[in-house]
Amino acid sequence: MGKNNFVIGQSTAFLDAVEQASRAASLNRPVLVIGERGTGKELIAERLHRLSSRWASPLVTLNCATLPENLIESELFGYEAGAFTGAMRAKTGRFEQAEGGTLFLDELATLSSSAQERLLRAVEYGEINRIGSIRPTKVDVRIVAATNEDLPSLAARGQFRSDLLDRLSFEVITLPPLRYRQEDIPLLAEYFGRHMALELGWDNWLGFTAEAMVILKEHSWPGNVRELRNVVERSLYRWGDATKPINHIVLDPFTSPWRPVQEATIVENVTVKDTVIAGKKVSLPPSDFIKKALQDGDLKALCQDYERHCVEQALQRHCYNQRATAKALHLSYDQLRHILRRYDLLPAGNSISQAKKD
Repeated sequence: MGKNNFVIGQSTAFLDAVEQASRAASLNRPVLVIGERGTGKELIAERLHRLSSRWASPLVTLNCATLPENLIESELFGYEAGAFTGAMRAKTGRFEQAEGGTLFLDELATLSSSAQERLLRAVEYGEINRIGSIRPTKVDVRIVAATNEDLPSLAARGQFRSDLLDRLSFEVITLPPLRYRQEDIPLLAEYFGRHMALELGWDNWLGFTAEAMVILKEHSWPGNVRELRNVVERSLYRWGDATKPINHIVLDPFTSPWRPVQEATIVENVTVKDTVIAGKKVSLPPSDFIKKALQDGDLKALCQDYERHCVEQALQRHCYNQRATAKALHLSYDQLRHILRRYDLLPAGNSISQAKKD
């Protein structure tokens, strides 16, 4: 993260989160930053560091999801020479590199249980052990961690240490998704647009047309600010005309009349599986019905096919007891009998008079 990074926004939800980070910055306590991908967790972590008394010391980052489980601990805590095959000399870990400053742990929820246990000791006692060393090393590091997971739920399921969560959650800052920051979209789009125009060497920046801005404001932004930046930069690049405001927004770079279509393949490979409903195994609609449903055709015939399938499944679930089946389907007994006759589902030799003795 560079020193030129700064937060942009004017929505109440976003400004509240920024203010919360500003107040927490001065305290020498761990902070958790929660938010969907692309909401700016890294920028909040940097703000926590820059506004703290540790601002002149290192801000060291580690994305816990980028390293395999067998390397994450050596990366965090370092190792001594000879600690394992290939360890020719000692190496300092991220904790020691961040001495006196801040250690930002992104994607915290991906840490292995072993790494979580070591991290707990570091947070609680302010000391670490390099791999291969029996002598603890004192460290003065503030932890800021980020995730897009619901850590309390993970802890309740035993997938994250509850005691570590307690230590790290002195303050929890939850960032709002961009879809709840509607008033920030024009501001961010303008900022990203101006910077991309400079990169493209444009002499003028005329902004977006009203129609283009409507598209930007109405998109759901699952990728949040990061996605918005990509869309704005891509749209400018493809527009390619500095003399006119941007009037075409490219939300999906994969859109093309020649894009490979997989639906036909999926239909051809439909697999009918059993599923369990209310404790009983039933079959999903047959593959030929699914194929028909995905094609143009006779709606009445399609509905009849599905009606027959539903009645057959209900009979099966209720052990072919017709009165129980009629009740389950919210039909009268006579209505069910009429349907059974229509689809030739009555057992052989089962007359109406016999069936009423069920």
